[in-house]
Order: sequence, then structure tokens, then C-alpha cells
Amino acid sequence: MIVARITTLALSLLICAFQVDGKLRRFPDGFSFGVATASYQIEGGWNASDKSESIWDTFTHNSNYKILDGSSGDVACDSYHLYKRDVEMVAELGVDFYRFSMSWSRLMPDGYELSKDGVKYYNDLINELLKHKIQPVVTLFHWDLPQWLQQLGGWSNSLTAKHFQRYARSAFELFGDRVKMWLTVNEPQVFCLHGYGKGLKAPGLDMNGFAEYLCGHTMLKAHAKVYHLYDQVFKKKQKGRVGLTLNASWQQASSNSSNDREAAQRVLEFELGWFANPIFSKCGDYPKIMKDRILWKSQEQGYTESRLPIFTKEELEEIKGSYDFFGLNHYTTRMVKEKSNKSVASKPSFSNDVEVDDYFESDWKESASVWLRVVPWGFQKLLNWIKDSYDNPEVIIFENGFSDREGIDDVDRVQYYRDYLNYLLDAIDDGCNVSAYTAWSLMDNFEWNKGYSERFGLYYVDYNSTIKKRTPKASAHYFKNIVKTKSIEKI
Repeated sequence: MIVARITTLALSLLICAFQVDGKLRRFPDGFSFGVATASYQIEGGWNASDKSESIWDTFTHNSNYKILDGSSGDVACDSYHLYKRDVEMVAELGVDFYRFSMSWSRLMPDGYELSKDGVKYYNDLINELLKHKIQPVVTLFHWDLPQWLQQLGGWSNSLTAKHFQRYARSAFELFGDRVKMWLTVNEPQVFCLHGYGKGLKAPGLDMNGFAEYLCGHTMLKAHAKVYHLYDQVFKKKQKGRVGLTLNASWQQASSNSSNDREAAQRVLEFELGWFANPIFSKCGDYPKIMKDRILWKSQEQGYTESRLPIFTKEELEEIKGSYDFFGLNHYTTRMVKEKSNKSVASKPSFSNDVEVDDYFESDWKESASVWLRVVPWGFQKLLNWIKDSYDNPEVIIFENGFSDREGIDDVDRVQYYRDYLNYLLDAIDDGCNVSAYTAWSLMDNFEWNKGYSERFGLYYVDYNSTIKKRTPKASAHYFKNIVKTKSIEKI
């Protein structure tokens, strides 16, 4: 009761403080809201039943790799056992959908045979959501690749695309009668760059300038194969939709000079265009600036061909247009300027291929994450860039949120949602075709190589509790009110 009173008081004060002129802005008719999680970050049960190891199990159990607080997702939020409480929380928020991911190694441990217990777990979760009139949105791959597949090269091996198609077919057959929205992969740019290029995340490969491009190449082909599988075999009967979700920060030129503006554009092309261009652009293929620069850099470094793989004509045709919507994850903005000290023939790396200097302005509000500053106006700019670059596709925001180390009175997170959602509405007023918004995250969880040191949740998780007690934060009450009223106070 004391917790509830504190939270209610904090929420009342926040709403009073933020209602500057008492005016509310309404979201468009049909606009929907959701919350999101990912399997390795919340499920736990890492060795339950016949589940096989994922690359994150291997990564966190290997002392050669560093998790900031020395933790792992072995138990995490224990959603493998507490999924009913998770669904109860989603229902409390009143949202339209819940985005979660399936663990490939839980559902199909050896890549061929289905796990009876894995199938039961996801059936039970989906059915529990539908019982509460919540639509399940399923991500097939949210970074936890089966370890046995990584031992064959993982996403740097083109055969992984065929394994992924087999896994997706099983998911469609098992759950497609109830799941009407599928995401093939989540944030391929971050996963490939940090996992295969820089070695910061699982599988921990430090093969910068090479492996991240191989990873992305295979992932694009895998996405397209799964999209067409659904479109040709399942869509007519199941009537669902398939896409993927890409991450992007807004890149703001530090000056109006042509060099700085070109540098900011280049970062957008390398970060977002890397995966968006082959799928969403009219011409298909990687961005021209990306192809030209990596070829030029490769030649200067003594290679006879580009380190960026080349699609066949048939692959380009298969990838182009393989979407039913444009999934977007967005958190922050960076300032960009042309790099002052260039070195063409230096050691190959993604950052050398892009070759810019970027930074945060000193007055931008910090979060618990070194990469996340609060810059809400960048949201509007990014959405307009997508509108102009890709002929205004339907955009669904699948992640947006704020990290802290606080408890339930999370004032900064409330303000983050207020400000970012206002700029989202500004983008809609600009004509951007945005149909839904997903808050990251439903609850605090394992934040990859930062462990449990950073919290993104609407619900506070007590990791020391035997039942991993979840408590709504002020932001949960605030977001619930937005969902209920389909409106937000004007800033």
C-alpha cells in the first residue's frame, strides 16, 4: 500500500507539472499501443527441459567475455515460469499487443526436432494473451542464435538462411492460426556489428570490417526467404503480416557545411540504409555510398575485391519488397561531422568505412546507458527521413524507451515518453505513416553486456525476490493513461 501511494502521488505531481497549458493531443483513430520484451532477456530457464544452449548462454558462461556485473540470463525475470504474471501486467497497461520473441534453441533445440515443452510454453503464452484480448506480435530472432549453429559459422555462413527458414516454417505451422504479426529479425545492424564485428556481444567475434557484412548479407537473405515462405504458403489462410525491425538513431549534422551534411547522411545510410535499402528502396541493393566506399577502402587496403558481399540478381529480386510494414526501433540522436584525421589504408573496420566524428551535445539529458541521450526532436526528423527515402511506408515503432538505475518513481522515464510521443505526433502531422507505438520495455530485464545494471522497464523487477516480484513504476501508470485516453498532454 505504501508503494502504491508513493507511485500515485508521484504520478499526480508529474501530470500536473507536464500539463503546461491543459491541452491534450489525440492519437489518430486506429493507432495502437504495445509493450515489448525479448526471450533471452526475460525467460530464464536456460537449461530447462531439452532446450539447447544459445550463443548468449555460451557468451555469459565464458569468462573470456565480460558482462558488466558478472551476471547472465540464466534466470533473468524467470518468465519461463512466470509468464502468467507477465500477461497480467500487459493487461493492466491496457495495450493492444505484446511483442515478444521466441527462443530458437527452446523451440527447436537441434534445428530439426521440435521440443514438446518448448511448443507448450509458447502455446500457453499465446493463449494466455488472447484470453486477455491482447494480440501477440512475435519476433523469430532477437539475438539468441542456437550455439550449435554458431559453431557452423552462424550468420556469417549463408546456409544459416535455410536453417532459419525451416525454423520459421515450424513457427508458422504451430502458432500462425493465432499470431497475425511476425518480425523475422530484430536490429540486424546492432547484432551483426557488435556480435560479429566488434565482439562486444554474443557470439563475441572480433572480425571487424569483414564478418559484420557477411552476417548482414545472410540475414537479409534469410529475412526474404521467410517473408516469401509466409506470403506464398501461409498468408492466404492465416491472414497475417511479416516484416522486420531496424534500429536507427537520428544523425544530425554539426554544421550546415556540405561535408558535415554528407557525413550525417552517410551514417544514416550505413546504419539504417544497410538493411532498409535492399528491402524498401525502389532500386534495391545496398546504398550506393556504402558500396562505393567499402570497395574504395578495400582496394586501398590491398584487397582485390570489396569486403562487402555482392547479391546475385535473383537474390536482389527476392529481397526487394519483402515487407508488409517498416519496423523501427529508435532511442536517441547523435551529432555528426566529417572526420578530421582520415587514414584510408588503416586496418579494416566498420567505423573506418563510415569515417565520421560523432558526439552528444553536453546539455542533452543523460540516461543510465552511455549511448542514450534524450533528444526527442530527432524522432520526428528520423521519421521524416524514412518517409522521404522510402516512399512513406507504414511504420510501426517496435522499441522506444529510457534507461535508469532508479526505483518506481521514474520521473525521467515519464518525461521521456511524454516528449518522444509528442514529436511522434508531430511526425504524423507531417504526413508520416506511423500506425503503432511500442514501449521498451514491459519490465526491467537482462540488458545484454550491461547485465542488470541498467533498467528500461515500466515494471520494476526485484531480482533478489524468489518470485522476481514485479511492481508498476510511475511510468507504467502514465503509459496506461495514454493508452486508455489515446491522448497525451501537449508540450
